[in-house]
Amino acid sequence: MDQGNTAFILLAAALVLLMTPGLAFFYGGLVKAKSVISMMMLSFGAMGLIGVLWVLYGFSIAFPATSAGTIQSPWAIDPSEFGLESLLTTPEGAAYPPLAFVAFQATFAIITVALISGAIADRAKFGAWMIFAAVWATIVYFPVASWVFNFGLDADTGAFSYGGWITYGLQTWIGVGAIDFAGGTAVHINAGAAALALALVLGKRVGFQKGITVPHNPPFVLLGAGLLWFGWFGFNAGSELAADNTAAIAFVNTIAAPAAALLAWLVVEKIRDGKPTSVGAASGAVAGLVAITPACAALNPIWAILLGIIAGAVCCLAVDLKFKLGFDDSLDVVGVHLVGGLIGTLYIGFFANNTGLFVGGDGRQLLAQAIAAFAVLVYSFVLAFAIGWVIEKTMGFRVKNEDEIAGIDTVVHGEEGYVLTDVKA
Repeated sequence: MDQGNTAFILLAAALVLLMTPGLAFFYGGLVKAKSVISMMMLSFGAMGLIGVLWVLYGFSIAFPATSAGTIQSPWAIDPSEFGLESLLTTPEGAAYPPLAFVAFQATFAIITVALISGAIADRAKFGAWMIFAAVWATIVYFPVASWVFNFGLDADTGAFSYGGWITYGLQTWIGVGAIDFAGGTAVHINAGAAALALALVLGKRVGFQKGITVPHNPPFVLLGAGLLWFGWFGFNAGSELAADNTAAIAFVNTIAAPAAALLAWLVVEKIRDGKPTSVGAASGAVAGLVAITPACAALNPIWAILLGIIAGAVCCLAVDLKFKLGFDDSLDVVGVHLVGGLIGTLYIGFFANNTGLFVGGDGRQLLAQAIAAFAVLVYSFVLAFAIGWVIEKTMGFRVKNEDEIAGIDTVVHGEEGYVLTDVKA
C-alpha cells in the first residue's frame, strides 16, 4: 500500500467536504437576510443525509464490484457492499485502502446534492427538500456516478477497474470514451438539470423580476467562493487518486481557468452594467471552476485559460436567461453549473490533448462528450421533475407566500441569521 497516495486521497476528501460549507456561505450571502439560515441549512442537511445514505447503500450503487473489462449495467447494485462491510480490509497489493476511495467519493455525492438547493432559495420547505434529496440521490446521482466514475472493485484482484458506460462503454462502442476527470457530467450537469426541474416545479418567487432581491452579504459570497476554490483543488487534483504529474496538471488548470473566468465575468459586467461587482468576481471564479472540472487533466494550461474566458463570459450572460425564459432559478445554478458544465464537457471534444478535434483527434471525442452530457442532462431533469412534482402535490414543497415574503428562517427553523438584541420581543 502506498501511504503517500493514501494520505493524498484522504486530504483531497477533506478538501472536497469543505466545499459544502463553502457553498453554504456562497449561497447564504446571495439570499435575503431573513432566509440565510434556511439557505445554509439546505447544504448542511445534504451533508448529514447523503453522508449516511452513502455508507448504507450509495457506494454499492455507484461502485458495484465488477470484473475487469466488464461494462456494468447502468443501474447495477452490489448488496455485498451495503454498510461497507466488505471494504474494511485492504486487498493484497492495492495502492490504497478501498475506504479511502469511499470517503473521497462520498464528498462528491454530498456537494452535488447541495448544489441543487440554490435554485429553490427563499421558498422551499426543509423537510420536503430532505425527501427530495434522498430520492434524487438514490435514483439519479448514485447511478450516474457509476456511469461516469465507476472504478468498480475487480472481483478477482480487489483493484479498481472501469465499468461505467459513459467512459468504458463508449470507448467500446464508438472507439473513444467520454472524458470527465472530476465530474462535469456527474456533478455539475447533473445538479444543474435537477435545479432547472425544481425551479419549474416550485414556480417563481412572489414578485419575480430582475432585481427582486440583492445579495444581503457579499462578504459571505466571497468567503464561500474562496472556500470552494480551495476545496476544488481536492476535487480536481484528487481525482487522479495519486500525487503525480497528472494531479499537478489538474492543480495548475484549477488555478488558470477560474482566474481567467473571474476576469472575463468582470469585463462582461463592466461592458453591460458599467460596474464590476464582488458577486460577479465570485460567480466568475465558480463558473471557471465548474468548466475546468471535467477537463482539468485533459488540457494544456493555455487551453484552460481559453476555457475559463469562454465560461466566464458565457455564464455571465446565461444567468439572465431566467428572466427571458421565465423560470426562477434563484441563485443561478442553471446559468453557472448547467451551462458551465456543458461548456467544459463539450470543450474537451475540441481541445483535449491528442483526441480533441483541433488537437490531433477527430470528431469521435466530441461525439462522446455530447452523448455523455445530454444523457445525464435528460435523465436528471426528467426524474428530478417527477420527484419534485410528486412531493409538491402530496406534502407540498413550497412555503406559503406570506412566509416567503416575511423570510422563512423563523417559520421553518425558529431562528434568525442576525440577532441584533438579546431582549426577546
